[in-house]
This record gives sequence, C-alpha cells and structure tokens, in this order.
Amino acid sequence: MAEAKKLFIKTYGCQMNVYDSERMADALGASGYVTTAQPEDADMILLNTCHIREKAAEKVYSELGRLKPLKAANPDLKIGVAGCVAQAEGEEIMRRQPLVDLVVGPQTYHRLPEMEAIIRKGARAVDTDFPEEDKFDHLPRGPRAMRGPTAFLTVQEGCDKFCAFCVVPYTRGAEVSRPVDRILTEARDLVERGVREITLLGQNVNAYHGMGDGGAWTLARLIRALAKVDGLERIRFTTSHPNDMEDDLIAAHGDEPKLMPYLHLPVQSGSDRILKAMNRKHTAESYLRLIERLRAARPDLLLSGDFIVGFPGETEADFDDTMALVRAVHYGQAYSFKYSARPGTPAAERANVPDDVASDRLHRLQALLTEQQRATQDAMVGREVSVLFEKPGRLPGQLIGKSEYLHAVHVHAPDDQIGKIARVRVTASVTNSLAADLL
Repeated sequence: MAEAKKLFIKTYGCQMNVYDSERMADALGASGYVTTAQPEDADMILLNTCHIREKAAEKVYSELGRLKPLKAANPDLKIGVAGCVAQAEGEEIMRRQPLVDLVVGPQTYHRLPEMEAIIRKGARAVDTDFPEEDKFDHLPRGPRAMRGPTAFLTVQEGCDKFCAFCVVPYTRGAEVSRPVDRILTEARDLVERGVREITLLGQNVNAYHGMGDGGAWTLARLIRALAKVDGLERIRFTTSHPNDMEDDLIAAHGDEPKLMPYLHLPVQSGSDRILKAMNRKHTAESYLRLIERLRAARPDLLLSGDFIVGFPGETEADFDDTMALVRAVHYGQAYSFKYSARPGTPAAERANVPDDVASDRLHRLQALLTEQQRATQDAMVGREVSVLFEKPGRLPGQLIGKSEYLHAVHVHAPDDQIGKIARVRVTASVTNSLAADLL
C-alpha cells in the first residue's frame, strides 16, 4: 500500500477560512493526502489566505519567502496559495514567487484534486473562477472520525452590500445560499461525529435564503429546523449585517432555547455621515433601535461589534458619534481597527486621515471597549452559566469551554466532561476568561 502523502494547511483570517481549510483537506484526502501539523513533513503546503487586514498580500509573499528553504530541501514539495488573496492576486502570485505551484480561489477549491494531478506532472495551475456549479456539490464527505464538540458550518457565501472599504464582494462573489437539505445533512453528520455546537457561517449570514420545502427559507427558519436535530445542543451564527436582521430572526433569539444569547452585529461607525460614505445603508439611530428590539426579545443578549476608525473624511465629531454609540450599546466584546485601503475598493481613492490621528482615536475607542468587556465579565461573577467543555486547560485537572455567552471558562473537572454541557458557578473574572466551579 502506497504511503499517504502529507498536507499542511496554514489558515489566516475568519472562521469561514477555518471551515474552508477543513474542506480543502477533505478534497485532497480523495487524492491520498492526510494532514500534518508540521510543514517540514509535508508533500504539499497550502496557505489559505485572508484579504481583510492591512498589507494582506505582502504578508503572504513574506510567508512564501520563508518556505524557500523547505522547497530547496525537497524539490518535490508542492506549494499552493488559496483563499481571498489568491482570488485577488491570481497569476501575479506565480509571477512574483516562482516557487508557487498552484493558486486557487475560495470558490474553486473543490477542483484541488484535478489541480494536484496537473502540478504533479510538473506544470503550474491557477483557478480563480466564479464557477456556475456549487462547489459544495463536488466536495467529498469528510472522514467519519470523531471530532471536537464544536464546529463551523458554512451556509451562505459572498456579499452584495459593497461597503466602500471591503474587498469581500470581489473575492467571494455575490451572495449565494446553500440548500436547506444539504445543510441539515452536514449538521447531522457533524453531530454523529461528536459535535454539540454548530456556528453557522456567512459573509452576511442573516441574508441566508436557501431553498427548502415551500421555497426560500430565512435564517430563522433554518435555525428552528437545526434545533430539531437530536444531539445538537447549541446554535450560533456569524457574521450579520444590520439590514438583514428580520423580524423572525429577532423573535428566534427570544423563543429558541438552542440559539445562544450572543450576537456579532458590526456597525463600523456611529456617525451617519461616515456610514453613508461607507455605503452601509443604515444609520446610527436605526442600529440602536434594532439593538432595542433584540434586547426586548432576549434581555441577556451579549453583543459584539466591529469598528473602523480613521475612515477617509472622519472628523473628531464623527469619532465622538462612534464613542457615543458604544456607550449607548455597551458591548460585551468588540473588534476595532484603523482604516487601511484595499486596492480596487471605492474608499481606496480617498484621502486618508493622518495616521497619528487615527492611532489616537483607535487607542481611545479600544480603552472604552475594553472597559465594557471587563464590566460585562465582572458582572458574571456569582452567576450560574452553562459550559460546553472543549479541551483540557493549562493546569492539571482543568478543562476549558465556552459559556452560552461565548466567554471562555476554565473549571476543575474530570476529563470525561469534555464534549458535555454542565452548569457552573462563576467565581472570578480574569483577562479574557472566567473561572468557575462545577455544580
């Protein structure tokens, strides 16, 4: 029997890239590859890239440069670039870095086995199409091995919003939703393999409109169907757009017990003037009214958000509006960044806010967000919460898991609790996590 070829995948960026990397491994598994944690052992290395952060492409080229010694030591090693940087750069990657054997975009990785056969013959392969066929129809089912208690499941891809700062519509394409029956089948398969919590993924996941019985389903209807899957105990979804938060999804937060009380709902700015310049198509006031409705449905909902400071044209008054919105909402968690231009996006042609000004604003915003996060965590002390234990902790006899509010919680508990949900009482709030006792 031929020895299995080894595959190393390095994943950058969002949860969807984590999911995509798993499916790339499934696709190449059909060609005899097994994954390895060590790039030095690999017969193929794939970099699954993200184009959201600053200088994303240059960071990929730097990483490729670090792989040169491995290629020199093993001329048969195949190196590929996948994901959103691959989609954006295409053949330019081949031109700039001759050691790359294949470039594959996020919509065509189901073709990896065919591409692998091409590069094994000494040729190079590039595929950054937006094919008409659904890649998920062509991916093999993963191995039946047991897995951890949590999993991602992509239900929607692409974006039609065209925010002025964002490359996603250009790298992931138009919004597409997977059919209901295929999602339910994949969810049942995950549960059979030990998964107890599924996070539904999409660039605009709450714009989901997949076809099922009776026509197109909303995300809320999909969640209610998933809640009926025996053994699936928790459901989450990310990332949402405020304009797609429909009435039935708001209601589901109040009446579907398996839908966890955590919501990531990016707003980006608290200034209507900047929101318009960003092409967000909502106002600060409409966002705040939406938060009121969500909290009326689920009063203990923990909210997370995204913020960009220093967007072209942002004044101190605009930034003050953002700070006012943050104080009004009180986020339990949030992500904030300085604006950085993405080539090809409308905002890239506009004059930037001076870097020192943007840095100062980011520092002030993050101080406020950190204060809110700490206050949210501190308020959990003394409360009982449910924890899904995922893995051993750093200390002997300690396990780590997530509460329903997505807080990391460490508890002294026996190893047989991994994969189970247990009630605990929170005893302390520490940096980015909680300590608790098993009840």
